[in-house]
Amino acid sequence: MSLSRREALLKLGMGGVAMAAVPSWVEALTEHAQSHVHAVQAPALAAVDWKPKVLSADQDATVTVLSELIIPATETPGAKAALVNRFIDAVLEDADENGRKEFLRGLSWVDLKSKELYGADFRSATPAQQTELLTAISDDKPATSADLMGREFFKAIKSLTITGYYTSEVGMKEELGDDGQVFFAEFKGCDHPEHGAPVPAKGKKATPKAGATARG
Repeated sequence: MSLSRREALLKLGMGGVAMAAVPSWVEALTEHAQSHVHAVQAPALAAVDWKPKVLSADQDATVTVLSELIIPATETPGAKAALVNRFIDAVLEDADENGRKEFLRGLSWVDLKSKELYGADFRSATPAQQTELLTAISDDKPATSADLMGREFFKAIKSLTITGYYTSEVGMKEELGDDGQVFFAEFKGCDHPEHGAPVPAKGKKATPKAGATARG
């Protein structure tokens, strides 16, 4: 069920090509996520008093479980250790209203489907049940109208998880052995000071240099 590291890197590297087969809201949300380089936001996301700004506590817990199932801990840390759930919340905070609404609708769909199948919300289901459900909605075969929302949501959270993980310090340094240059050459970086980007001088727009703030 989980993506191999090589597959995840390939998916991330394909960028716009991979987006050709996904709904417009998923494409827009993915492109938005790629401007929020995780490592740049690391200080804000790692804060002890961090609280989600878009997700509820329960939704955040579900996103944490989902992202860890997509990129689990192996000999290296997984999505949970990389704080991918916090990255996703930051992306949703700045995303357009439609993308945010559709993502949250899909998240609710996963819980409802889990309750229908297993009598428990997704995060409370067994690991085997969670994997079974994700396997079903990750299938590339045409979905029924009832399952379409789940299929679209899985594409979105998979893409956001991959982007969040492989642009995090954990993903770049411990998994890839990279100092950030590979990914910062591709991603502009978030220019929101509240997410850890430098505060621009008065009258000037922030233009973070690739890799410049990755270690700070």
